[in-house]
Amino acid sequence: MCLIVFAWRADRRFDLVLAANRDEFFRRPSAPAAYWRDHPHVLGGQDLEKGGGWLGISTGGRWAAVTNYREPAREKQGRSRGLLVREYLIHDTAPEDWIGSLAVSGHEYPGFSLLAGDRYQLHYVCNRSPASIVVTPGVHGLSNHLLDTPWPKVVHAKTELETALRLDESGLVEALFGMLADRRRARDEDLPATGVSLEWERALSAPFIETPDYGTRASTVLIVRADGSVRFEERSFGPGGVEIGRARYAFDAPRLV
Repeated sequence: MCLIVFAWRADRRFDLVLAANRDEFFRRPSAPAAYWRDHPHVLGGQDLEKGGGWLGISTGGRWAAVTNYREPAREKQGRSRGLLVREYLIHDTAPEDWIGSLAVSGHEYPGFSLLAGDRYQLHYVCNRSPASIVVTPGVHGLSNHLLDTPWPKVVHAKTELETALRLDESGLVEALFGMLADRRRARDEDLPATGVSLEWERALSAPFIETPDYGTRASTVLIVRADGSVRFEERSFGPGGVEIGRARYAFDAPRLV
């Protein structure tokens, strides 16, 4: 996944509003969002190659999402980053304790940024940054660098989310899917320099990526309302940006007493 924008406790109607695109090679086998067969309390897509996930939520309200940290000159060896999402969601370790444990084990993975939270707290960690962060209420964005790094598509998507929060929920969802479907690329003068070729910087600068072998595979909108009810919608895509499926789920996440 290469773009996540979210409003964390930024609107009294919602604890969380999140919109995300997962970008991956089309040859890598994946399963669309569903309740996991081996852990039926977890909802999300699954990487069928390594067994992890990129964005998911449990029926208890725990949720996590991961992005790669773009560093093409560095070897990408180690455990699959998707296992970070899986292992957080299938266990019940408190978010701050789980994030804290990565100070010891985070070096086992290639570069990653991870969001891990529940209905009460949200934490961010990157194994290319010295410390984890307790995420403050507001609108935030993440691509393949640090949280809120102002890459053009992150800045644009955050602005779009702030505008969409003025709408009712149905309008909000459609506006976010529209933002995620945006194929416009950034101007060359606005592109970051991350070590890939100019051609790749251009292709990767769009919110929705479309190349012959690599592109946006899934667009997801996740809403956790203030009363704990959850709305999860996903649209899946194949080569050429052709939509190949949709999924929608809803459940109530209980509050702790």
